[in-house]
Amino acid sequence: MPTYRDEAVVLRTHKLGEADRIVTMLTRYHGQVRAVAKGVRRTASKLGARLEPFMAVDVQCYEGKNLDTVTQVEIIGAYGGEITEHYDSFTVANVICETALKLTGDEPATSQYLLLVGALRSLANQEHEPNQILNSYLLRALAIAGWAPNFGECTTCAEPGPHNAFYIQTGGVVCDRCLTPGAAIVGKETTKVLGALLAGEWEVIESSSQQVKLAASGVVTAYTQWHIDKGLKSISHLERA
Repeated sequence: MPTYRDEAVVLRTHKLGEADRIVTMLTRYHGQVRAVAKGVRRTASKLGARLEPFMAVDVQCYEGKNLDTVTQVEIIGAYGGEITEHYDSFTVANVICETALKLTGDEPATSQYLLLVGALRSLANQEHEPNQILNSYLLRALAIAGWAPNFGECTTCAEPGPHNAFYIQTGGVVCDRCLTPGAAIVGKETTKVLGALLAGEWEVIESSSQQVKLAASGVVTAYTQWHIDKGLKSISHLERA
């Protein structure tokens, strides 16, 4: 059978039989891959610790009819250990991986893969607040998937912002003159921070108040749940702040 090698992030795992495990991964060039890792639940297995969720690996597999089979694994980024040491990082990482599962499929998704690796690396290194890493990741992942929000100018008249209101259904801010029924009044500081989250302007994000960050988290959560089919189950376990 043909073999292939790729970079991958382990998104989730399931037990199979007494010693095996089914591993779902997002790869750099092959999209989502589901593969059997044989014998990894045995104590003597060298592969088991490398195929835990949140790990970035170099993996070799051979193709199967329904499931591929993992034959070799090397660690690229051992993010799992650092992430699972902190509950807030762990819950955020679960949301990130569930989002990657929902937004990708069998087709190559290199941009989503690179964004995922960057988010998990940032979480593991504690570069920023976990919730803000998540907010930035969700907005960027949705943008890559084709649902880029507009926080800069009014979606009706194009008046430059920041503006007070955001309309989740259309994914854009509206000015006071074009205020749409049903738009969320969140304030100019919040829409400014939302734009910074999308652009990765961390100085703006980290200098904002906790109240503004909380409001931004609410908008990101609502926008994400609106666009992702059936929503994200893991997001209910977050302490959003």
